[in-house]
Order: sequence, then C-alpha cells, then structure tokens
Amino acid sequence: MDSTRVTEQPTSFERPQPGVDPADPRGAFLRSPAAGAGAALPAQGRSGGEPPAPGAVTPGGPPSDAADGPASEHSQPGAGPDAEPDAHRPRPAPDGIPVQPADGQGRVDRAPADPERRTGQVTRPGRPTPMRRDGDRLRFVGAATRRIARGIDLDEIVMGLCRATVPTFSDAILVYLRDPLPVGDERPTGPLVLRLRRTDRIPAERDTEGGGFMPIAPPEQPSELDSVGEELCTVRPGSALAEVLRGVRPVFTDAPAARAALPELLGEEGAAAVPDGQRAVLAPLRGRRRVIGAALFLRRPERIPFEADDLLVAAQLATHSALGIDKAVLYGREAYIADELQRTMLPETLPRCTGVRLASRYLPAAETARVGGDWYDAIPLPGSRVALVVGDVMGHSMTSAAIMGQLRTTAQTLAGLDLPPQEVLHHLDEQAQRLGVDRMATCLYAVYDPVAHRITVANAGHPPPVLLHLGGRAEVLRVPAGAPIGVGGVDFEAVELEAPAGATLLLYTDGLVESRLRDVWTGIEQLREKLAATAQLTGPDHPPPLEALCDEVLDMLGPGDRDDDIALLAARFDGIAPSDVAYWFLEPEDAAPGRARRLARRQLSRWGMDELSDSVELLVSEVVTNAVRYASRPVTLRLLRTDVLRCEVGDDVPQLPRLRQARATDEGGRGLYLVNRLARRWGATRLSTGKVVWFELNHG
Repeated sequence: MDSTRVTEQPTSFERPQPGVDPADPRGAFLRSPAAGAGAALPAQGRSGGEPPAPGAVTPGGPPSDAADGPASEHSQPGAGPDAEPDAHRPRPAPDGIPVQPADGQGRVDRAPADPERRTGQVTRPGRPTPMRRDGDRLRFVGAATRRIARGIDLDEIVMGLCRATVPTFSDAILVYLRDPLPVGDERPTGPLVLRLRRTDRIPAERDTEGGGFMPIAPPEQPSELDSVGEELCTVRPGSALAEVLRGVRPVFTDAPAARAALPELLGEEGAAAVPDGQRAVLAPLRGRRRVIGAALFLRRPERIPFEADDLLVAAQLATHSALGIDKAVLYGREAYIADELQRTMLPETLPRCTGVRLASRYLPAAETARVGGDWYDAIPLPGSRVALVVGDVMGHSMTSAAIMGQLRTTAQTLAGLDLPPQEVLHHLDEQAQRLGVDRMATCLYAVYDPVAHRITVANAGHPPPVLLHLGGRAEVLRVPAGAPIGVGGVDFEAVELEAPAGATLLLYTDGLVESRLRDVWTGIEQLREKLAATAQLTGPDHPPPLEALCDEVLDMLGPGDRDDDIALLAARFDGIAPSDVAYWFLEPEDAAPGRARRLARRQLSRWGMDELSDSVELLVSEVVTNAVRYASRPVTLRLLRTDVLRCEVGDDVPQLPRLRQARATDEGGRGLYLVNRLARRWGATRLSTGKVVWFELNHG
C-alpha cells in the first residue's frame, strides 16, 4: 500500500478524566469516575413496594444480594444504610456511547421484542437500558458531527471522521473516496475508482484497565483488522458493490449484498478478515449529487456486534462527512483558481537586464485568500534600459486581482512604445477610468539607463522609493506624489535622478510600511533604518546581497502588521562603464555598411575580442544595410561590452523587421535569417522616433 496516499493513525488511550468533554480530540469514550465500565441506569421502583429481584440494582444502592457486604464496583458514593434521601436520586448518564461488555464477559442477549422498553423492568448488572443507549447515541452523534464540521479541507474532515468514531463507535474505520473527486456539477468520466484515503485502528498495545470504549483482554496476536484494506478499487457497473453504493443507506456486512461487495472493495484477503455477524457496517458517502466514497466501520470479533440503531449513527456520520467533503473540494477548487490567477498575474521570472540585477517578493494578505491587487514588473527597454514598475489596486479580492492584471498588461504595452514615465501613467489613468468608476490604484513607474547612470521616476499616489547607497546611507527619494490612477483629469510629473553604481533602489507597496499599528510615514522611516542597518553588516565597500536584503526587509514585519498584501521589487544598479560603450552615427548611404564593419572591427580589437570580429562584421553589415535602405536620417550604431557583447542599430523607420524564409529566386530577405542563426539573442523594439534592432553574442 502506498504510504503517501493512506495514513493510519492509532488513537490515544489515556485514562478518562472527570469533567472532560466527550468531543475530546483523542476520540476516546469518556465517563465520570462514578460511572464504572458496567454502569447502568437505576431501575424504576415497582408498584406496590415489591422488593427488587435478586441481583437487581436499587436506586442509590448496590445490588440487594450484596447490601451487607463490601461495596461493589457498581455501587454509588453515599449508598448504604446511612445514606441521605438525596442519595437515592438517579445519577445523570455520562456523555458518549455507554460501555458495552464483550462476548463471554457478562453479555446478555436482548430478546427481539425488547420487553424492557415497554415494561420498565430492571436490567441486569453491566447492561444499560435502551433509553440510556439512545440518549448517549444522540450525544455522540452531536459531538462527532461538530468535530467533522470543524474541518475546512479534505484531510481535516476525513481525520475528524476517523478520530470521532475510533474507538468510541468502532475499533477500526476505512474511508474510501472517489479518485478523482468530482467538483461541483462536473460529470465524472471513466470508471468509478475508489482510493483508500485514510484508516484508523485501535492499537493492540494499550491500557486495558479502563478508559477505552469497550473493555477487552489484551490480544495475544495482531488483530485480523490490521490486514483489512486495499488501496484502489474499481467499481464495475452492475456489481454488488455498485448496488450497495447506489442504495446510499448503511448496511451490515452480513447481508448477502454487502458480503458479496466486500471482496470487490477490500480484496479477497481483506474480505476474509472482516469479522462475522453484525460487526461491520458499510456506509456509502453521498455528496450533494452523487456517491463520492464509502466508509467501513469495524469491530473486533471479541466485541459485541453493532445494533440496528447503530445504522442510524453510521448514516448521520456518513452524511455529514460526505457533505463536508463536497464543500472542501469546492473550496479547494476556488482556492486553486484564485492562487493560479494571482500567480499568472505576476511575472513568473524577472528578466536578465544589462547593468542591473533584480529581486522580488510577494506576500498575500492571508493564506486563505492568496489574491490581491499588488503587482511589480521589470520590462527591458531599447538601449539596455529597464522599466521598473510597482502598483497597488485597492482591495485584495478576485476583482482587485483582475483589475491589476488589466493594468499590468496595459503598462507592459505602453512600455513597449518607449513612452516617458509620465505619459505611461497618464494612459494608465485613462484605462482605469474605462474599467469603472471605482477602479483606483497607485503606481510608480521608473526607467533606469545603465549607460547614463540616471533614473527617471513618475509617481501616481504611491509610497516613495528608497535608495540605498553603496556607503550604507538610505535615502527616501523626493518624488512628487501625484494623484492615484483612476481619479482622472490630473497631470503627472517625472523627475530625473542620479543612479550611482552599487546603489540599490527599493520599490514596494503600502502593505510593507502601513498597518493598523503604524502610519505610512512611520513605516517608511522604519524601512529606511532597516536598510541602513543591513548595509552596515557588509561594510561600506560591499552592498548586501540582493536576495538576503529582501528577506531582511520582510523581517521588519511584526505581529499584526499583515493587513494587506505586499509587493517588493529591488534593483541593484551596476551600470555600464563608459569604457565599455562605443557609439557612432552613420549617414544613410551605400558606404555605411562598410564603415560599420571597420568601426566594429577596430573596437573589438581594443577590447581584446578579436575572435568575434568575423561574426560581428557579418551581422552588423546585414542590420545596417536594412536600416540605411529605408532611413532618411542618420543611423546609430552602438556596441556594449558586459557579460555579453550587445550591438544596437537604430533608425527612424517605425516598421519592425520580420523573420521570413526567403525563396531561391529572392535577392534579399536572408539578413535576419543569418542574425537568427548566429546571434545568442536578437530582437527589435519600436521607439517614438523609429526603432532599434539589436543582437547579442557570447564572448569568452
């Protein structure tokens, strides 16, 4: 049996303590100390004052044949010749199902007509009255269903069923569930397959002096119940098991139909291990629309069998468990959809951009609602630049996540047009107004240029970013706050700031710095102090590792600080040194490709990268040739040396080139094919003034 799919949990058998609730997590039968293992309700007095029969229990006293002797284990405190009149009152029945003796240990078979229920005659010692058993069954069902209802997911509900019934109701339980479980109104396809989800059994080595459900002698060898159970069972249409499951009601396994169904459910060996007689109950688990599994309740052969009323108990347990499982499956599907929605709304991985290193974190507002309106993004731009975006839609619901996805897609589209940051926010504001009247969000959009070592920032009502300098000084950048996106009719302003190499820019949402315990500016000051203290650990010449820095920032959150979801984006500015950049203007003439080849060859020789000269000359010649063919203004050529060699060719024609397969009769159309085959990566980006075509090559 696959241990990863089936869990078997023994039940604890500690001594019952006075005053403990019967729904104790151990699931064991609990009783008051005065009610012994064989306690029974006091017999009602006979009319005419007839003396009780020998061996009968008198109200408030021991059996009449032992009145003069020492008190027995069934005697009540205060019972005797000197007892007060109040001592003759019947004791209340304990919670839980009453203790039932084992076969051969004082068991008395009840007549089928059950005259005790009608006549009120006294019962023999150790056997409770039917009225008492019925009341205890009701209390047990109430406690068990409350325990099952406490579960919120599938495993908790199944565990609640097992722990509530073992050992109070049965010695063992096997819970089979449909595999896979249908969700809601889904119609299952394929055959009905049951998988053993969980099993609980009474352990063989336990305290047998009391505190259990039914007292038995310690077994000399492992119980036959230990071998019951198969992991998978395929229910054949028209089989005995299919008929039992279709009947919905619990049945004793000594019935012909149930006995024929056991080999199909448990296998031949498992069916042979099921005790004879009414010591096993098979209860189908039916959800709102269909059977979703089955539960098998078992008692050991040395125990008394189930009674007819126990079928009603099994039916109640099966019904509550099946409905709980149905709801748990629906809840799990909803949580999965929400989690997948949030996961697809955020970037799966951050891009590798030239001159900047990136790290990010996202924390939902709660584990049970993993959706929200916070997002972050890093978008590569032409000229080795990168756009850094962080935003926050009001609320943390499915609607907020959907609006966030629309705004994030809009921001990516606008970034691809290479618009200035303030223009991007202006178009985002218009998009939010088209989505609805209450669709408001905050957003911060920044563009980093690693060549110029500058950053341009525009803000729409978002908390300001924090810049951690290489020396350890943390600075809150002075950025105009602006109005939130969705207000409409407002203007946004962009500022250009220095971005020195080695500095770290931290973009975040207000969930990191604002909570019920502190205002936003207090949180921003704590964030600044946290960054400065973390930078001191690595010294003034070495910035802290980026991933570790993000973890340290999140550690500043204390108890009660998680009122909102949190998005965090950290950017380490490495920049590109001027000595690693070469830039030229080429006139749009026929001699431009040849001049571009000579310039690229000389620059590669200065950088000591002569091994790339042939490939670079060929690719530069093809790209520049395509540019000068249609350009009316000078063409730009730029080489960047970082971990790769990057070449960028810009012109004033907005049409982007497309890779196509040239025919044998075509004179052109093979330039981009060569670029695609020889370059590590290549691409084309449209600008407001034209386009840039770039490619990258690996170097040693």
